[in-house]
This record gives sequence, structure tokens and C-alpha cells, in this order.
Amino acid sequence: MADMAGDGEPLICILDDDASVRKALVRLFRSADMAAISFASVDELLSAPMLPQYACIIADIRMQGTSGLAMPGLLAERGLHIPVIFVSAQGTEETRAAAKRAGAAGFFRKPVDDQALLDALAWAIGDNHKNHA
Repeated sequence: MADMAGDGEPLICILDDDASVRKALVRLFRSADMAAISFASVDELLSAPMLPQYACIIADIRMQGTSGLAMPGLLAERGLHIPVIFVSAQGTEETRAAAKRAGAAGFFRKPVDDQALLDALAWAIGDNHKNHA
């Protein structure tokens, strides 16, 4: 796991079963002066004590165990409204539609363009803050 966010600092959660992807995304967000933490599974993320602090979750769709697509619904069941941006190696229209139905704040095909992901993240955090302030 990565560092915890400081007071008032957005905490970006990365959810991917590929360790190299987690490491690369943590590095990307840290280079943009954002706190990031990573998890290898949906269950691991949901059992974390700092869940309400997350500003945004970047989640792979296909993983061992619970699918990333379940994340928005599982958060809603807990009364949490944290935006989820999905990333997937499967960039088909069906995958995009499934992500949209699941409540995605965004969808990117792997490999992800770093600046596009940072822009989407800034939008999702800003939009979520406006809607839940």
C-alpha cells in the first residue's frame, strides 16, 4: 500500500490485480503531487479503514474475485459516493457500456494516456466535491 493522504489532501485509490500497473499509477499520481494508495482486489479495498477518505478510485474492470464493475454499487451500499474511473485492456463498446451502466465517472483503455487520466481525475474530484459539499 502507498502513503496515506494528509489533512485535506485528496487520496487516489488504485485498484488493479497487476502489480506493475499499480506501481506505475502510484508513481504517476505522486509525480502530480497527489497521494495514492493501491490495492490488488475489490475485497482488499473494501476492507481498508480509510475508505471514506478516497477522492477517486481508479479501477481495473477484470480482476480475480469481484469485478471492478461492482465497485460503484458496493460503495453506494455503504452510503459512499466516490467517483470510479475504470481502466481496461478490453476497449470494446460492450465494455464501455457496462462501465457506464455501473456508474463510471470515466473509462480508459489500457495503456492509459497519463495526461488524459490526470485530467479525468481532476474533473471527477471537482465534480464529486461540488455534488457532495
